[in-house]
Amino acid sequence: MAVTLAEVAAHAGVSPATVSRVLNGGYPVAGGTRTRVEQAVEELGYVANGPARALAAATSDLVGVLVHDVADSFFGILAGSLQSALAPRGGSDARRLAVVCNTEGDPAAELAYLTLLEGQRAGGVVLTGGAVEEPGHTAALTARVARMAATGAPVVLCGRPPLPVPEELPVSTVMFDDHGGAFRLAEHLLTLGHRRIAYVAGPADLSTTRERLAGHHAALLRHDPALPEACAPLTVHAGFERSAGYDATRELLRRGAPFTAVAAANDTVATGVVAALREAGIRIPEDVSVAGFDDLPFCVDTAPALTTVRVPLREAGTLAAQLVTGRRVPPPGGITTLPTELMVRGSTAPPPAEGSPQ
Repeated sequence: MAVTLAEVAAHAGVSPATVSRVLNGGYPVAGGTRTRVEQAVEELGYVANGPARALAAATSDLVGVLVHDVADSFFGILAGSLQSALAPRGGSDARRLAVVCNTEGDPAAELAYLTLLEGQRAGGVVLTGGAVEEPGHTAALTARVARMAATGAPVVLCGRPPLPVPEELPVSTVMFDDHGGAFRLAEHLLTLGHRRIAYVAGPADLSTTRERLAGHHAALLRHDPALPEACAPLTVHAGFERSAGYDATRELLRRGAPFTAVAAANDTVATGVVAALREAGIRIPEDVSVAGFDDLPFCVDTAPALTTVRVPLREAGTLAAQLVTGRRVPPPGGITTLPTELMVRGSTAPPPAEGSPQ
């Protein structure tokens, strides 16, 4: 027998009217009360009744786009491309309004925005950027995505792994080949002759970090089974900001273990790496090679130009827009993996003959 609104209210210890306000969104409800209601909905598996589902299915022309940091060029390019692709293509095309939600990488904010978008009966949602790989958050995210998709609103996961939702729901995944890109980048450094390769990785609990670090390790292992262990002390986890790359590199230099190359979590982190090395009097690439990831526009203007891995952000934004509006049918299984490309530029070169820059 289906769970009723009254049963959710009793489970949460609130009135049915309060449950209705939380589910419909747009009404002031205390944070603690809202959390209790949302937990009760998930624990009981509440699904709105037939008439309510019909009402919820009358979705708006609003498409929610969740990003980690709208000021980050990675997300700016992705969201900009997506918004452009949502524009009407002709007189018969429905007009779409993209609403960008800045989560600042906070899992709780991600869930809160999804609840708000559900309350606004959004016509679709695109979640961008790496996923926080924590079981509790994954379960809560899966429940919210499934609940929204069940109303007929398509959901697209862009740049993150798929979620375990029923296959019949309109949920698509657009992934980047981060593993392959990191593998090719490490292989490039190894081919140049580097063996002491430092790695400034992203946050340890993020799917993007896991994929890129795994690709890096796979290349080291393929070249020499002893290399992953030898390079392990040269790996530092940090954020995705320039300051994180700067601080991580200073920490590597403080440790004193020699290295001849640094692979950074992304291009922004790489600029911090470069700044810290130059401050220490280390030349790039004569003493230490530096590489990034993403191929953001500024990479060709750094001195020297930055070797990196191109992630097809504009293509991904366009594809996500097509999927969330139904202009493109997702492939069998709902997963599309976009290739990445190694971009070799002036910031990488063979290591110095004498090895350590220190």
